[in-house]
Amino acid sequence: MISRSEYCVIACAEAWRGNGEVLASPMGLIPSVGARLARRTFSPDLLMTDGEAMLVGLDGTTEGWLPYRQHLALVTGGKRHVMMGASQIDRYGNQNISCIGAWERPTRQLLGVRGAPVNTLNNPVSYWVPRHSPRVFVERVDMVCGVGYDRAAGARYHRIPRVVSDLGVFDFETEDRSMRLASVHPGVTVEQIRQATGFALTVPDGVPYTREPSAAELRLIREVIDPKGLREREVRV
Repeated sequence: MISRSEYCVIACAEAWRGNGEVLASPMGLIPSVGARLARRTFSPDLLMTDGEAMLVGLDGTTEGWLPYRQHLALVTGGKRHVMMGASQIDRYGNQNISCIGAWERPTRQLLGVRGAPVNTLNNPVSYWVPRHSPRVFVERVDMVCGVGYDRAAGARYHRIPRVVSDLGVFDFETEDRSMRLASVHPGVTVEQIRQATGFALTVPDGVPYTREPSAAELRLIREVIDPKGLREREVRV
């Protein structure tokens, strides 16, 4: 039986399909498993980093040097594809990881803006949300950290390929670049997703299910990339 977490891994991996030789920067467990799966299968040209100053292979061995200046060249030249988290995200893909509530008097302090503006304006950024709820998928974010489509005019490399949650996959392939439901994970209904989203989501007719992993992909996930099954701790049904 394929678990919900494994559908999420596949959905995250698909974010890097066809990317070619770009730096994959997954943030979080399931995006990391997805990126490594993508490189082992349909995106073999992806570059992976140790998070410090090296490019590494799938087994962690060093493949090359990645000094900070070169990393910034990849970032600002559109040659990196990040998958970040989001404490809030709205219909146009604006993301918040800084604070909840008004900036002058927030009710909760989060990570801070960090590199979100630079990431979103200069290279493709996808998002992973392990707990889909109206508190995360909001009408309007309390603070813009990652830049959405309604604020990105003139940004040459701005692109949000997809948002993956524990309920489904979303993109922005609409006329006004607002969020659209692209697929639902098996066991989830469209109505569940509507109820868990704090804005009117575009839902086309005949929304497909997220694709199943192949037998070879399942083996890689379960036996090679994540043999301890840590993915199951991040997505619980």
